[in-house]
Amino acid sequence: MKIGILTFHFSDNFGALMQAYSLRQWFLQNGHDAFFIPYHPVHVEEGGPFRGILSPVNFKRNLTILYMRILNLWSKYFGDRKQRANFERFRLVHLGLSGSRCLTGDEVQQFISNCAMLVCGSDQIWAPSVQYGVDPVYFLNFPGAENCRRISYAASFGRSFLQPAYSEQVGSFLTGLDAISVRESSGVEIVNQVSGREALIVPDPTVLLGGFSGLIGEPSEVSNHLFCYALRSDKIIRNVAVTVSSILNLSLISARNSRQRWRDIGEGVSLGPEGWLEKLVTARFIVTNSFHGVALAVIYNKPFIAVSLPLGKESLNSRAINLLTSVGLMNRFLVKPDQGSIAALIQQEIDWAQVNDSLRKQRECAETYLFEQIEKTFGVEH
Repeated sequence: MKIGILTFHFSDNFGALMQAYSLRQWFLQNGHDAFFIPYHPVHVEEGGPFRGILSPVNFKRNLTILYMRILNLWSKYFGDRKQRANFERFRLVHLGLSGSRCLTGDEVQQFISNCAMLVCGSDQIWAPSVQYGVDPVYFLNFPGAENCRRISYAASFGRSFLQPAYSEQVGSFLTGLDAISVRESSGVEIVNQVSGREALIVPDPTVLLGGFSGLIGEPSEVSNHLFCYALRSDKIIRNVAVTVSSILNLSLISARNSRQRWRDIGEGVSLGPEGWLEKLVTARFIVTNSFHGVALAVIYNKPFIAVSLPLGKESLNSRAINLLTSVGLMNRFLVKPDQGSIAALIQQEIDWAQVNDSLRKQRECAETYLFEQIEKTFGVEH
């Protein structure tokens, strides 16, 4: 009997693939056959079908769908083909994914006939989208799922709140889960508000796994570069990265991503997942506005500065804020950085012993949760 995982395994996004790899790898290392259910709905990255084009009510939705379709086509025909091939190879070799995708909950049913447990998570799988709303499949609500034990692991709503329009629907989906764990404290509050149920905070799968020697071996010698990983925007982070690079006299390297719509910060490099990880692990300093950029910097004890996303996107900071708060490093999160605050953080030593002790406790909590679910499913004690 197997463990089926539903998450965003298909995105050409470094963090998405690292969290997916980490969760499956943890199960494999603990003796359980886990695999990714190839659910890849069109609404997540391709927009999906238009709805009621003549209705003003659907204007924003259809505009979003149009934008996503154009962006997807642009990436497909004009994007970096070599990088896209590297992502596909990673999914094949390290995630065990091949073959066709399934598009609906009904199609998912054919993949779970030999599953004893289903896990939804991690990533922002519970975040409602403008173009689609809430996807019940990512709450393990689809035909046949009720025959398995259903749990979430570090699932995220992506923001610190849930729009009231989705409260009843999400609350109904949550009642079908046998155990609930989320990634942020805001997620605990949302779960309780809409369903009356309790949720446990567990760390992102990258923190759960604790390292990626299976992908890149043991860490290489530190290089004389600053690694910048910007996601969603180059505002704020560009100035911070350039300032740190200048103060420390480091070469500035930034990782390009498939959705980048800004000029490179320093020397832009096109990397596959393993190359991205290697550049991050060997950096002398890291500047990032990405949750997984922060998570990997903390896991590998790399000096770093976490930068806020700009106005309009700041609600997406909650994941990084939650992690930094949990390890006592919120002082390294800059909202309105100036040269003085940047220089002060560069000079400030990080108590990595304290950080690592906090990470250890978080892992122990997460493993206790997962081992309990495994025991209830398979009758296997750890």
